[in-house]
Amino acid sequence: MDFHSAYKKDQMVRSIVLILLCGFFLGPTKLLSQQLNFTVTINSERARTQDTDIFDQMKSAFEQFLNGRNWTDEELKPQERIKGNLLITINDMPQVGFFNATVQVQTVRPIYGSNYESLILNFADRNWAFEYTESQPLEFNQFSYLNNITSLLAYYAYIAIGIDHDSFAPRGGDPYFEVANNIVANAQQSSSSGWNQNPSDKRNRYWLANDLYNSQVMVPVRDAYYLYHRMGLDLLTTKPSESYQNIVEALKMVQEANRVQPNSILTISFMDAKSDEISKILKAAPMELKEEAVEVLLKVDPNNARKYNDILKG
Repeated sequence: MDFHSAYKKDQMVRSIVLILLCGFFLGPTKLLSQQLNFTVTINSERARTQDTDIFDQMKSAFEQFLNGRNWTDEELKPQERIKGNLLITINDMPQVGFFNATVQVQTVRPIYGSNYESLILNFADRNWAFEYTESQPLEFNQFSYLNNITSLLAYYAYIAIGIDHDSFAPRGGDPYFEVANNIVANAQQSSSSGWNQNPSDKRNRYWLANDLYNSQVMVPVRDAYYLYHRMGLDLLTTKPSESYQNIVEALKMVQEANRVQPNSILTISFMDAKSDEISKILKAAPMELKEEAVEVLLKVDPNNARKYNDILKG
C-alpha cells in the first residue's frame, strides 16, 4: 500500500470513529413538533389605557407560548395540530400592568371523511387576574407555580390536548389531565382565584380538572367524547345508522353522569360545545332515535329545549 492510499484509509477510519463518538455522546436526535394551533383574540375596550400596543404584544406572546412549545412527545404535521381560539376580554385594568379578564377557550376536531370541524371544547373562565408588562418573558414549569399567565395558558393547553385525545381513544386524555391537575395543585399556593375548591364557584379551573381527572362520576362523560366523535361523527358518511345510534348512546352516558351529579361543569361544557351540532345532525336520524335523543336532551340541557324540540320537525 503506497503512502497516499494509507493516508486516505487512515482519514476514513478517523472520520468513522468521530461519527460514532458523536452519536455516542450526543445520543439520538428526536425531532418534535408543536401540538397546538391557537388564535388569541384580546378585547381591550374596557381597559382604560392609551397604551394599546401592550395588547398586541400580549396577543403575540400568548400565541407564541401556546403554539411554539412541545406539550407532548407526539410528532404532528402542521395540519394535524389542534386548532383553537382563546378569546380574552379585559374587564378591568386597576393599575398599570395588572389585568382582570374573562377567557373563552374553544377547540375543534376534524371529522373523518369530511371538511367539517366539530367544536369539542367550549369553556368560559370568568375570573382571571394577571400581571403583564412589556416584553415580559413567559416562563413555565409544570412542577411549580411561577405566575398566573403561564399557569393558565399551560392548563388550557393540556385540557385541550386531553379532550382531543379522549375523542380519538377511550380515556386517551389521562396523561394530559394529570398534568393539568398538577398545575391546579401548584397554583393553589398563590392567592389567585379559580384554582381552589370553592363550593360557591363550581365553574372554575379546579372543578373542570377534578371532573376530568379525579371524579369517577364523570367518567361516562369522558367515555361519551369517544363514542360521540370516533364512533359517531367519524362514521356518519360511511355508516350513518351506526353513527346515529352511537351518538344517542353517548348522550345517554352524559345523562347518567348528570343524574348522579347534576349540573357538573364537565356536563355543562360538553353540552355548550355540542348543543347546536346535535340539533342539526340528528334531524336526519330515524324518528325513533330522534324521539329517544330529545327525551334525553330535555333532561340534561333543559335551557335549550326549543332547539331540541326542533329536531322532531326535521
